Amino acid sequence: MKQLVRILLSAKQLWRFYVAIGVLTILASGAALLQPLLSGWAIGEIAKGRHADLKLVVFFAVGIFVLDFLQNIFNNLSGYFGDLMSTRLNFILSSRYYEHLLSLPQKFFDQELSGKIINRLNRSINQITNFIQMMSNNFLQFLFTTVFALAIVAYYSWQVALMLLLLYPVYIFMTIHTSGKWSDYQSKKNYHYDLASGRFAEVINQIKVVKSYLQEKRELKLFNGHYAKVNKLNKPQSRYWHKQDVMRRVVLNVIFFGVYLYIFVEGARGVLNPGEVVALILYGMQIRTPIFTISMLVQSTQRAISDSRDYFEIMNTLPSITDAARARPLKVSAGRIAFDSVNFGYDRQLKVLHDISFEIEPGSKVALVGESGEGKTTVTNLLLRLYELDSGQIKIDNQNIAKVTQQSLRSSIGIVFQEPALFSGTIRENIAYANDLKSDDADIIEAAKAANAHDFIATFEKGYDTEIGERGLKLSGGQKQRIAIARALLKDPPILILDEATSSLDSRSEQLVQEALHRLMRGRTTLIIAHRLSTISEVDKIITLRQGRVDEVGAPNILAQSGGIYDQLLQLQHDAKSSASSEKRLKSYEITG
Repeated sequence: MKQLVRILLSAKQLWRFYVAIGVLTILASGAALLQPLLSGWAIGEIAKGRHADLKLVVFFAVGIFVLDFLQNIFNNLSGYFGDLMSTRLNFILSSRYYEHLLSLPQKFFDQELSGKIINRLNRSINQITNFIQMMSNNFLQFLFTTVFALAIVAYYSWQVALMLLLLYPVYIFMTIHTSGKWSDYQSKKNYHYDLASGRFAEVINQIKVVKSYLQEKRELKLFNGHYAKVNKLNKPQSRYWHKQDVMRRVVLNVIFFGVYLYIFVEGARGVLNPGEVVALILYGMQIRTPIFTISMLVQSTQRAISDSRDYFEIMNTLPSITDAARARPLKVSAGRIAFDSVNFGYDRQLKVLHDISFEIEPGSKVALVGESGEGKTTVTNLLLRLYELDSGQIKIDNQNIAKVTQQSLRSSIGIVFQEPALFSGTIRENIAYANDLKSDDADIIEAAKAANAHDFIATFEKGYDTEIGERGLKLSGGQKQRIAIARALLKDPPILILDEATSSLDSRSEQLVQEALHRLMRGRTTLIIAHRLSTISEVDKIITLRQGRVDEVGAPNILAQSGGIYDQLLQLQHDAKSSASSEKRLKSYEITG
């Protein structure tokens, strides 16, 4: 019941639509309810034979026509407002869901498949929208038709009204009693739908990997496997529901048999005249429809509750990273970064960083070096406050980043990822993404020139308005990287995180990207996850990580003779040309030489 109320309140701002649909539904129901009454009066008048008032009979016929016409108008107006409400409701729920998702921390997305999140959105919101529309269109009609029809029937025969009234508690009880098991089946089906959709989205995003490893059949088999389980569950679910529906309708058939038998007998005895018999039969038929509607209402309610459970589960997930009560904007005057006794783990069992402490001087370039999995990327994620520390502090210009607003923190930090993260759209939109798409053309072009991107952009027929496809698939690796650098340049942050990515580029592209990176780093405090020894040798300071701890901190020329990690990397580079094991060891540090 709690979740049902929450569904009904999920878009209370649409109350004007509810009222309009409710009024129109009542009017349409009223028009429908009056028609049997006029029909009964007409039959009663016709039964008089030669003494029948012809004008009155014609009046009844015209009245039935007008009511039928009005019912048609009211129903279509109600449907029109229902369509408008459905679209608005879909927008409200989708926007609310998306906004909430964007507020959740990185950890949430680490644990969920993107396709699963999307499928939950589509399934849940569609069911909630359908349920609200069905309730607004059918519930009032059901209620109004039932109350007034029973009142009119009771006027003619309280016995018939009582028998018809008994239908409701009996049918509702039987429907609710059987709907729980149906809902359990639906939850299991949703589980497999989500897994199939999640894998589907993952495969589409990684289609090159799938094709290059010839795994199309395997992925199709996995996808089909989940849908096969859905089909397997659907059979007993449908069989159970329809078996119970047969039993419900049999009870209904028996009660209506008693109703019609009583009406016929009373008519034959002369207690009811022909017009009253016809009116009661027509009202019985009108009541029969809402009774069957109960089944649809209950089934739709159960489906909405079952399918919206995931939606509300996510909406109930509170952001674990929030601004402090009196958080102030970060003010970067110099760009000094300090990690003070930082401990962190992605879960309680697995700690990634242990008592990490170091400082980065303003305007300096610092390289993080360590084997894969030692926490280099984690350090940068914590600086962006994408995750919350287990203990310790991170400070920028002596300001604890946990005490400043997240917006001001992230607006002060630029990042260039190892894999250029571009969106579908134009080159202009991707560069301007750094500045909320508000930058003028001159600033965009200036950033592109500084990133060595302007020349290749100018060769395209549409220039900066060239569509680059999903994730920039129409561009080469070097071109994508230079657009990403242009985006960071346009942001012009005082602090830069650089996940260097030039190892997979050809020599010409690498040279252009390196030149752009040097311009980007100029005058900024830069933290580099280095992938080339040549880059490491040019920084002001090296911080090496071993087993999640700071191993060494120092200038390249000093650490080159310390016997530590950097010294070993230099030796491995020297030996890599003649030793496969040395080359393999070098790659474990994600270093290409």
